Amino acid sequence: MLNCRAFQHHVIDFVIETRKKSHSHRASLVCIEVKNAKTWNRSWETATRNLIMTGGIEVEKAIGIYRGSQKLDFKDFTVYPVMEFLNLLHQGAIF
Repeated sequence: MLNCRAFQHHVIDFVIETRKKSHSHRASLVCIEVKNAKTWNRSWETATRNLIMTGGIEVEKAIGIYRGSQKLDFKDFTVYPVMEFLNLLHQGAIF
């Protein structure tokens, strides 16, 4: 399922549900932020980080995509250059 989700007045660009909620486990999501920028601004992680902190939903992966040249790893959030992300997506390594 692809959609945009507003969370505490911030928007998550894409929210992909990888597992539905059931009696035995929480729903699981992959959250993706996409930015047309050559540098990454950490404030763009706010909506996803706020969702993670609620604990009500399991955020399996938190991903940023940008036009920069380096992969960036932050706690619970990975930012990919667009071409690297597309290659990983094509290989089935994202979800």
